[in-house]
Amino acid sequence: MRFRIKEILLCVAVLTLAACGASEEGKTADTHGEGEEHAEKEAARGPHGGRLLSDGSFGLEVTIYEEGVPPQYRLYPYDDGKPVSPKTVAAKVALTRLGGKIDNFSFRPEQDYLVGDGVVAEPHSFDVRVSADHAGKGHAWSYESYEGRTTIAAAASAQAGIKSEKAGPATIATTVEVMGRVGFAPGAEATAKARFPGKILSMSRNVGDMVRAGEVLARVESNESLQSYSVTAPISGVIVERGASPGDIAGEEPMYRLGDPGRLVADFHIFDRDMGKVRPGQTVTVAAMNGGETISSRLATFLPVKEISSQTIVARAPLSAPNGGWFPGMTVRGLVVVEEAIVPLAVRAHALQRFRDFEVVFAKVGDTYEVRMLEIGRRTAEWVEVLEGLRVGEEYVTENSFLIKADIEKSGASHDH
Repeated sequence: MRFRIKEILLCVAVLTLAACGASEEGKTADTHGEGEEHAEKEAARGPHGGRLLSDGSFGLEVTIYEEGVPPQYRLYPYDDGKPVSPKTVAAKVALTRLGGKIDNFSFRPEQDYLVGDGVVAEPHSFDVRVSADHAGKGHAWSYESYEGRTTIAAAASAQAGIKSEKAGPATIATTVEVMGRVGFAPGAEATAKARFPGKILSMSRNVGDMVRAGEVLARVESNESLQSYSVTAPISGVIVERGASPGDIAGEEPMYRLGDPGRLVADFHIFDRDMGKVRPGQTVTVAAMNGGETISSRLATFLPVKEISSQTIVARAPLSAPNGGWFPGMTVRGLVVVEEAIVPLAVRAHALQRFRDFEVVFAKVGDTYEVRMLEIGRRTAEWVEVLEGLRVGEEYVTENSFLIKADIEKSGASHDH
């Protein structure tokens, strides 16, 4: 465990150094590092808490308002430091996002401000261009407003084990979890008994021994004929129970119980709440409770009566386990696939991270990584459907995404409104 912690800390240190190096080399300030903090300190603020842009006597305060409404631009105009009517100003804002996509906004006057004609989608991370016309004069500004963004050299990200892939369609499987127990399949279990009562002369096999069908397991002397006869194995398999010893009197009780370990089943208990969804023929992934072994099977048969103690129907799935690892009596967990659907866009579940109040992944464009806030649909242990926040074909981090999050958070990601 100590080694794992040290390894993680080392990776974070590598990324920290790499990100700092990239910023110095490419002069890419405003990536939520010291450059951005310095820029934020220098940026003038208006009475509404927004960024105050000035050109001569004219000023424009740029805010993103989202209290009770989807995020929208609100611009407050000033002349010589005093508010002017928004009806006298025409303005436009263009946002260039990572990857080149441009969002354009036009504005209309409302109360004492101009309001944008669209939603400012998350993340609020972009290069901003603002233009405004007032009293026959044109004004223009540009600045960077980044959040949840960092730049890491390719060599450093490779060393840290960061991997990515393109987002696209996936098969989302809806599952129902069931519990069960491993047992021998019907016909894979048998007992060896004495044909006639008598004294047991010898028993040649013990619990755990593998035997072949017809192999002699014991010798018994008949009480009636005083002749000895052989007790043989009815099936090939393993001795799972021995019920007598030499010198005992053999009667109706089994001398041996045998089972074929190559013919096993998992019996799952299906409660009433799941009976409308779970059906014969459905795929089930069987997992050992210790998490070590998994095997895929199908629900073959449903027993026709309920178990009295649990009031459940037993659904039986054959187990083909040539490499062993499955034993009668084991408790197992099953995930039954009750529905499958191909969705147009999904990401790997282990790529998800938490950022502010969102579930996110981190998009990758060149050596730059940026947060993507997601609207989530259906999810499984492997895949998560994406309804909003990511585009088909967009590259995102799939392995060690927590390192990207750590590198962004250490620099104090801002949310510039």
